[in-house]
Amino acid sequence: MTQRRVWRLPLSGIRTATPAEPARTRRSGDAVIDCALYVDGVRRPDGPSIGEMFAEASATPEAFVWIGLHEPTPDEMAAIAEVFDLHPLAVEDALSDEQRPKLERYEDTSFLVIRAARYIEHDELTDTSEVVETGSVRVFVGEKFVVTVRQGSVGGLRAVRADLESKQPLLAQGPWAVVHAICDRIVDVYLQIASAFQRDLDIVETQVLRRDAGATIGQIYQLKRELVEFRGAVLPLQQPLATLLDARTIKLTKEVRRYFRDVADHNTRVADRITGFDDLLNSLLQARLAQVTVDQNNDMRKIASWAAIAALQTAFAGIYGMNFKFMPELEWRYGYPGLLGVMLITSVVLYRYLRKSGWL
Repeated sequence: MTQRRVWRLPLSGIRTATPAEPARTRRSGDAVIDCALYVDGVRRPDGPSIGEMFAEASATPEAFVWIGLHEPTPDEMAAIAEVFDLHPLAVEDALSDEQRPKLERYEDTSFLVIRAARYIEHDELTDTSEVVETGSVRVFVGEKFVVTVRQGSVGGLRAVRADLESKQPLLAQGPWAVVHAICDRIVDVYLQIASAFQRDLDIVETQVLRRDAGATIGQIYQLKRELVEFRGAVLPLQQPLATLLDARTIKLTKEVRRYFRDVADHNTRVADRITGFDDLLNSLLQARLAQVTVDQNNDMRKIASWAAIAALQTAFAGIYGMNFKFMPELEWRYGYPGLLGVMLITSVVLYRYLRKSGWL
């Protein structure tokens, strides 16, 4: 059985699940998912406590600590903040539920907020289908450490860490190489979501343009709402990535900056696709509303046509229902069936005329 590792912190004990342990077995207070000391891109054996590992990293060239947290409590976050000397405002932002993607500098520490996303598979799109689910990854970056704080079930970083640990030259680039790997994985998922979203749009477009118009306004509007949530993750990330590419703001190696340029390019591609999706959804919504209007007009024309036919018969009945003595054919033996015949013939003639004109 895999043994749990207990990290000792100055303010409170924080327990960590081992990398091989499923997330569902974590108990309350198990905020630390993984913590490791890396020297020249190679993971060192676990130290006795996070504080001592950070002290060793501070005293060792080409070394840094990466600690991953998932939904830490305020007390747990306070313990981490004391070890790495994190700014209180950044710590407060790391614990808040809603944060827009941003990059802020606090003396020697950078604080980055990224919105992770996940596409939710569904058999069919309904008025209440959830298509995109988002979470948040908050990253503290210093010269000798990276602290990742994940909020929500989206954006797990186990695979990112495992992939980086297999690429020693990249991991040797330092903490910002870790940040790049996180951003790169999240933006790659954006691309996958955009492709899946395109398939949903193609289905809705086909249904809207079909003769029976299978897609409802509610389905189109729900897809538009999900697109708004996705856009809230992608578009605001452009500014932090642009800041990272500006050499005057944050000092990065040329290699790491080149990697971030690739991430920014991919994010821009997703942002452009989202703009196209939004325009297409607006067009589909207008087309569906126009179809509804046309259907209503057709219904009104049919109602008016049948009302005209009924009004003609009502006119005959109204005239011959008046109590006048002298009326045409009033005393005629075949007056009643004759009138019914006239009413039937005029109804058929009027029906054929309205049918030919497209009202029926």
